[in-house]
Amino acid sequence: MENFDFHVTTDIRFGKDRLAELPEVLNQFGKKVLIVYGGGSIKKIGLYDKVMEQLKANGNEVFELAGVEPNPRVETVRRGADICRKEKVDVVLAVGGGSTIDCAKVVAAATKFDGDAWDLVLQRRKYTGGALPLVTILTLAATGSEMNSGAVISNLDTHQKLGTGSKAMLPKVSFLDPQNTFSVNKYQTAAGSADIMSHLIENYFKQTEGTDVQDSVSEGLMRSVIKNCPIALKYPEDYDARANLMWASTLALNGLTGNGKPGAWSCHPMEHELSAFYDITHGVGLAILTPRWMEYALNDETVDKFASFAWNVWGVEERVPMMAARMGIQKLYDYFKACGIPMTLPEVGIEEEKFDEMAKQAVAHSTIKTDAFVPLDEAAVKAIYTACLTESSFD
Repeated sequence: MENFDFHVTTDIRFGKDRLAELPEVLNQFGKKVLIVYGGGSIKKIGLYDKVMEQLKANGNEVFELAGVEPNPRVETVRRGADICRKEKVDVVLAVGGGSTIDCAKVVAAATKFDGDAWDLVLQRRKYTGGALPLVTILTLAATGSEMNSGAVISNLDTHQKLGTGSKAMLPKVSFLDPQNTFSVNKYQTAAGSADIMSHLIENYFKQTEGTDVQDSVSEGLMRSVIKNCPIALKYPEDYDARANLMWASTLALNGLTGNGKPGAWSCHPMEHELSAFYDITHGVGLAILTPRWMEYALNDETVDKFASFAWNVWGVEERVPMMAARMGIQKLYDYFKACGIPMTLPEVGIEEEKFDEMAKQAVAHSTIKTDAFVPLDEAAVKAIYTACLTESSFD
């Protein structure tokens, strides 16, 4: 295990009916509020009205940034930052899932940035400037953005989807009420759960040795997702299932499972290109890629880690490591498919014509060629994309 800092100061307000605490939270930062949300689902479930009622009663001056895309676009960030500067907004309030929160994070930072919002994104994790305070109300268990300092923004003009972030973008307070996820449909529930699993898998499969604590936490969180996603799919208003998915999402990416384990993630850089070129659902792209990446990465040197994944996450009883490893990969693939996720690229409208370009950008926009669990060059990335064209079997 390597040296690390762990200082995550987000105030988590978890549980039922906590919105009465919102005015007290916002009053720490000021009265002018920019509320950021997506396509209108928060209005359908009545959450928008509840939030606005609290803000009105508190005497807040409210401005709105609506229509945040599932893969938030830099144009929307620019629009939000313009509002904040013009109206001298004090605090940003994101109401939605990870895309909304990611957009709000970069809006908060871009407001303080002397330059274009995309130039800020291009600084990646090197941005050291300030940001407006951010408060979030989560409506989807997926990205963990409610308790981390990262964000992912898309630029469709340049076909780029890039991660950025800084300490200043960490939410000050996040409200996590599982009831707000009751209306999430089966497809998005499954995609969100795949996103959580991918975050855990990316941190789990690192070259760093001696990380028993991080790996054991990851295994436990993966088992929780595996158990509770099917329950939430069958019983959308099962509070405990939704609560466990929501908390697993938060813990999967707040540093708990990744600190002390440096190195590049493998599947996210590849999926970011799928989303950048085709604007697909992020969690679905990750579900399609991950088992094929595992098959590519499995070899005599990596088999022990994959066998541990099979034994400790899936309960595989086979004791021959290579056989167990393949069974674990098959179980992951079958699980995603059973949750209703399309498991080939053609099912989401992607064929092979842009594989070369996407592979080139996946390598160029990350360090997977040198720092991944198994280094991936352009040929490797293209091979993994190609494996995703058809149904797969790993036994």
